[in-house]
Amino acid sequence: MMVETNHARNCDSGMQVPREMLSVWRRFDSFPMETLTKAWYYGQTPGPRQRPVELMEEHRQEHGTSGNCFDLTLWLLRDFAGAGIQAHAVGHDFGKEHAHVAVVAHDGLGREYLCDLGDQWVQPVLIDTTSSAFDPGPLTGFFPGARVQLARSGSNLEVTYLRSGGKSSRQTYDLAPVSMPDLLAGAETSQNLLRPPVCELRLFGLDQCCHWEFSRWISHVSSACGLSIEYSNLTIPEWSRVIHERTGISPEVLIRALSIYRGMDL
Repeated sequence: MMVETNHARNCDSGMQVPREMLSVWRRFDSFPMETLTKAWYYGQTPGPRQRPVELMEEHRQEHGTSGNCFDLTLWLLRDFAGAGIQAHAVGHDFGKEHAHVAVVAHDGLGREYLCDLGDQWVQPVLIDTTSSAFDPGPLTGFFPGARVQLARSGSNLEVTYLRSGGKSSRQTYDLAPVSMPDLLAGAETSQNLLRPPVCELRLFGLDQCCHWEFSRWISHVSSACGLSIEYSNLTIPEWSRVIHERTGISPEVLIRALSIYRGMDL
């Protein structure tokens, strides 16, 4: 399996990532992680609310939508399987409000890579501590607007995000494989939980990858220089325009979803 050391555009990580893995990963470069589709789809039809990947693809073509971390994980797993790449889901707190799910993929040598579209990582990162290529960091080029520090103990992985100005945050992963029935059950629960809306997107520039986010009815951009507020206190039509211009999601979907969230005072 051939490897690449850099993201094609602007990520100089120095870490080897399999070319086949990156090829699949880059299909999602323009995909936001968003919970707007969840609200839009929530009341449309009775029955299960976790969409199959084929329906997600239709919605993306018709409306520019993508989905939350469960949607993106199911989609990425399907595409990895189609490319002959072994992968499985990992996650935590399924059935709860703060559930999160990602993917661990394996290269031809059995090395493990964390692939997290839900948190909008720039590219997969090697997490196999038995590999001579493993580097705990701090690493650049893997997360927009931050360096990452990796600490693994058995099936537990803690990622520390080091941001400008000395700020940091953490994410913990349970790397034990999640079965497809458990993944789908967790996904269905997640799709039925409406929390304050979130939309995140990677912005690929000439010298770095930044992170754009709409949350708590504020939009901001995080970069190596820090966080800058973009907009706040906008009307729903105004937010629809801003999010559409960033993500390509259709204004009709956005207005319906944002109106639902506003109506629930979220």
